[in-house]
Amino acid sequence: MTISESIQLDSARFRTLLRRQAATVTVVTAAGEPPAGFTATSFTSVSLHPPLVSFCLDRTSSSWPTVATTGHVGVHLLGEGQREVARTFATSGIDRFAAYRRWRPGPYDVPLLDGTLAWLVCRVVDRVLAGDHTIVLAEPLVGAHDDDGVAPLLYHMGRYASLTDGLPAAS
Repeated sequence: MTISESIQLDSARFRTLLRRQAATVTVVTAAGEPPAGFTATSFTSVSLHPPLVSFCLDRTSSSWPTVATTGHVGVHLLGEGQREVARTFATSGIDRFAAYRRWRPGPYDVPLLDGTLAWLVCRVVDRVLAGDHTIVLAEPLVGAHDDDGVAPLLYHMGRYASLTDGLPAAS
């Protein structure tokens, strides 16, 4: 398609175009009664000096009221074998922490999920309104990662995938 063949973007077309971007899958958690948690593909590093990360959250999300007021969040990078964790925290209308029982309170009472590729506990430093979402900027305070060589879980074209899906065997 050439630029002259381009089509005006509406929200459905915009979403279709963005599905072509592969993104790492994370679960963001926050302390509350009950605790909040959701699957996000918008997590990214922002700055090294000072260390900052960000993620986006729809303000109609059931997790938004907790994230809107919390001082700290947990960010968990999922590994390729954690599709079910991603699905659980992406499902609306359920108690996600009852469905995924492998978690514990971490620093600042932030729920930490066991078995993830890596995790960070971050201090929320800003919330920026952006359309129907809010960009949350956070400063990583503590974290850990697994050294077992597991590939990250990705989201691409509306499905969960990994770096090893459909790749030819190494020679």
